[in-house]
Amino acid sequence: MTAIMSTLKLTAARKTRALPDVVKRRNKLLMKLGEQRMLAAAQAQGEHYTPTRLRSYKHADTGIRIMKEVPVRIKPWYWTGEKGEMLLAINYGSKQIELQKGKTAIDVGEAANLCKVLDTVIDAVRNGELDTQIESASVKLREGFKK
Repeated sequence: MTAIMSTLKLTAARKTRALPDVVKRRNKLLMKLGEQRMLAAAQAQGEHYTPTRLRSYKHADTGIRIMKEVPVRIKPWYWTGEKGEMLLAINYGSKQIELQKGKTAIDVGEAANLCKVLDTVIDAVRNGELDTQIESASVKLREGFKK
């Protein structure tokens, strides 16, 4: 082995063929929470956050498929309540996650606390604390497609 390769930490790990469903759902929610965090941070600084996605279009004249980078609108999961407090709901797909029995929103307080609360929620999702709530929201979402 060369001197450069000996500086690396080698392991006998193998890549799994498929992730468990609970991990897939957790990763999906973490991605969306990250977008909400970026949106909240940009709004706190008075800037606009517009992420882009690649979309495939068929050219009208030639019929050739073209990949274009287009801006995507992100709907914020937070809003100002009746008393002036900032509220945050966690969504999985189009369904709000019920965090406790009958409670679907987090009272953030002031808008300045929003990024800190989103970071806390991201940590909770990473630790698997919302796995049962994500599972129940996923079941409700799938039932909507069966009808």
